Order: sequence, then structure tokens, then C-alpha cells
Amino acid sequence: MYKYYSKKNKVKPNSKVLIVAGSDSSGGAGIQADIKTITALGSYAMTAITAITAQNTTGVKSIIAIPPKEISNQILFTAKDIKPDAIKIGMLHSAKVIESVIHSLKIIKVKKIILDPVMVAKGGTKLIDNEAIKNIKNKLIKKILLITPNIPEAELLTQKKINSVNDMVTAGKLLIKLGAKNVLIKGGHLNSDQMSDILLTKKKIILFKSKKYRTKNTHGTGCTLSSAITANLSCGKDLIKSCELGIKYVNEAIKSNMNLGKGNGPINHLNSIIVSKKFR
Repeated sequence: MYKYYSKKNKVKPNSKVLIVAGSDSSGGAGIQADIKTITALGSYAMTAITAITAQNTTGVKSIIAIPPKEISNQILFTAKDIKPDAIKIGMLHSAKVIESVIHSLKIIKVKKIILDPVMVAKGGTKLIDNEAIKNIKNKLIKKILLITPNIPEAELLTQKKINSVNDMVTAGKLLIKLGAKNVLIKGGHLNSDQMSDILLTKKKIILFKSKKYRTKNTHGTGCTLSSAITANLSCGKDLIKSCELGIKYVNEAIKSNMNLGKGNGPINHLNSIIVSKKFR
């Protein structure tokens, strides 16, 4: 995805992406994973941090919320100077934060907005409150181009149990009825030998199938996928191609994981990069 501008192969970013998400101190998920992904795929990453978490591969120790006003300040002040081509939204932990983000989005007027509705950590810790879930369903979902829930998140949003690909399609249709323009439900939690991710638009249902790697080291896959899709969209690719390339990037990152930590380890965000010999 890199574009080369000179005979010396110096790289310049293809696009600009604003990330609105929480910080993961372990570096595997959250805004750290987003920055790594967007940079690895050749785009320029900017951030608005919504929360600071103390966590590692074994779980979450604490969460400190950033005040809604400061989140809005980060979004507006950053976008005033460098307008993003696309926005990726991750962890929004409260209803007030969601209201603040919606207000900010109205002002900066960016069309390509992807929402990864981060609700539950890999270890099972709930990251947002019930009022925030209501605001995502009733307000935010209508303002974005694509929402990318995993199965537990889709179950929370639709109040429907998901045990199969058909159930994923049903849940996706319910989210479309709630006002979502496009829905990508990630099938990693299904008990199957193959990965199945479903993209639903108002006119199409597209099934992406890929190899399922048996590993516990999948911390940050949701953040990474939504950021990869956002990076692709920001560069001008269409939604279907952006999802396809994003899924491929994540699969390669899982395949080449580094086996770090004592719990659910991170994936390898550097899998798409070839380092110049002079930096080795």
C-alpha cells in the first residue's frame, strides 16, 4: 500500500486517519494497535484518547476516563489543522462521551467513519456502561459508514444469541434496521474450523471465509481490523475491497504472532513491513 515518491524510496503517507479510542498500556489493542496498523498500511495516524487503561495480556487492572470535553477538544483541534480522510472510533465508555463525539463529528464533517464498538475486553472485563450501549444503538450507529462488532458485541447490541453464520446475518439485518448503513460482523467466536466474517449492506450480503488459526494470541484483532479497513477506505478503496484487505492483514498478523505475555498475547502489526537494510 506504500507509495514511493523518490529514487531513494522514501515513503510518504497516502492518507490521514483520526483515531478516537482508548489507550492499552500493553500495546496490543486500543489506540496503540490502531496507530501501528494505520502506519504499517501507509497512512498518517492522529489520535483522540477517550480512556487510559492499565492492562496486560492477562487482563485489565484499571480504567481512567478522559472527560468528554477533552475528547472533543482533541478531535476538533486536531481536525482543524489536519483534516482526516477517515475516522476510526473505538472505545467510548459512557453516554456523555458518545454525545460529545457525535457533536464533534457534526462539526468536522468527515464521511468515512468506522465504529468498532469496543464493549468487552478479551479477558471478559466489561468496558462500557449500559447507557453507553443504548446511545450506540439509538444515536451513533446512524452517523457512521460501517460498524464492526464481534459476536459478543453483536449479541449485546441486538439482544439475540449468535451460534451460526445464519445468526450473524440475522443480527446484521437487525443492526441495519436500527439505522446502520453497513455492518461487518466478525465470526472469530464461532465454534468452527474456518473463519467467517459477514458484511451486510442495505443491498448485499458478503461472506468472507479464511483460515482459522488456533492460538490464544489474538489480543487486539478487532481494533486492528477496523483500523486496517479505515486505512484502506481513507486511501480511496471501496468498502468491500477495504474489508477484504483488512481481513487479510489481520490473518497474516495472527499467523506471525510473537507469542508475548502470559495471557492472550498481541498479534504482529509489522507483518506488512519490509525494513530497509540500512535500518537493520
